[in-house]
Amino acid sequence: MDAAQQDTTARARELQRNWYGEPLGALFRRLIDDLGLNQARLAGVLGLSAPMLSQLMSGQRAKIGNPAVVQRVQLLQELAGQVADGSVSAAEATDRMDEIKKSQGGSVLTNTSQTATSSGAPTVKRVVREIQSLLRSVAAAGDIIDAADSLAPTHPELAEFLKVYGAGRTADAVAHYEAHQS
Repeated sequence: MDAAQQDTTARARELQRNWYGEPLGALFRRLIDDLGLNQARLAGVLGLSAPMLSQLMSGQRAKIGNPAVVQRVQLLQELAGQVADGSVSAAEATDRMDEIKKSQGGSVLTNTSQTATSSGAPTVKRVVREIQSLLRSVAAAGDIIDAADSLAPTHPELAEFLKVYGAGRTADAVAHYEAHQS
């Protein structure tokens, strides 16, 4: 690689850091490791060609052009976190990846075809996961906890909601959801 290519790659990785929080090579390698994927499977779940994934990972391309792919990346990041904390099993993760692959992007909360049971009603766990996904797509867990701590003196119920759904375990959020249904 010549100096011009190295400069272009460095610029692309810096743009990725600004847009996605880190270079996509690091992000995608972590997803591959955490979810037990290979590059071809990751590309398939995201809806990218294998060469496009490779170009994004290597810094030959900076930006993911399709917003639905960006959302799938976010959903996979959340899923990897759930696998890591034990709230989602490997088998569940495989099923969720199939759902993510089929998703067309847009709001997670309105994508009812992905969240409905055979009767058409969303399950509590899926509703909770969608709330978690939405909160976690807006801010990192530490930022959500900081926001909750600043709200706690004046709005304790809202602070609890943020902590439980934004930074807590899925099982705790399900229990919270069920306790607050009337």
